[in-house]
Amino acid sequence: MAAKAKNPTAVPSVWTRQKREPDQPSLSRDAIVREAVAMLDAEGVEALSMRKLGARLGAGATSLYRHVATKDELMELAVDEVAAETYAPPADGSDWRAGVTEAARSFRGTVLRHPWLASVLGQAGLVYLGPNLMTYTERLAALFTAAGFPEPGRAIEPLLGYVIGISTTEAAWLTTVARSGETEAEFVNRLMPAARRAAAPYDHLAGEYAVETSDPAVLRETKFTYGLDVVLDGLALRLPRQAS
Repeated sequence: MAAKAKNPTAVPSVWTRQKREPDQPSLSRDAIVREAVAMLDAEGVEALSMRKLGARLGAGATSLYRHVATKDELMELAVDEVAAETYAPPADGSDWRAGVTEAARSFRGTVLRHPWLASVLGQAGLVYLGPNLMTYTERLAALFTAAGFPEPGRAIEPLLGYVIGISTTEAAWLTTVARSGETEAEFVNRLMPAARRAAAPYDHLAGEYAVETSDPAVLRETKFTYGLDVVLDGLALRLPRQAS
């Protein structure tokens, strides 16, 4: 028997197929996604399964599969659900750096509220097809285009690469702090004596660890701002002279 021909136009993404109508009002795709996000926020990616999600919704996993074909599709939908929290201001032709900075801070804030997000952005199929994430990216592109960047996509990639990278590190750190049951300041104060002893033989590291900080959140904010400024300084050098 001849093998079934593959459809060359098929795209493995939830956004490319028609949304099914709910078989019961309480079990719509939107309700499934909202509960999945709640599970992800509380327990992380590893804890999410269709069986557990169905139990929380009072339905069997089979019922969930009528609305979401796979866990990968569910992750696509969850990513775009929280992407609705991101904001990029409209391009009004004024200060492009201020607009991009606001957009970057918004993305970072979303990742820190949903620590699982950054780790799955590149793993959940074509997540960029989601309308909320595409709207955010479109607004970023408009900001860079208005600034004079001839290829806005090439500016967006290093920007989001930086924001996702540092936010992933921050989210992992904050998850560790939360598991300790301590505040971030308490956690840092407990660790710092040992860290300073370990760094003592290394001149540059010893100097870094010697700096006192009463608020670790302020230090994280300072580090984020410094790195973001470095990225934007580098991008500004790529602008045509008349635009910069």
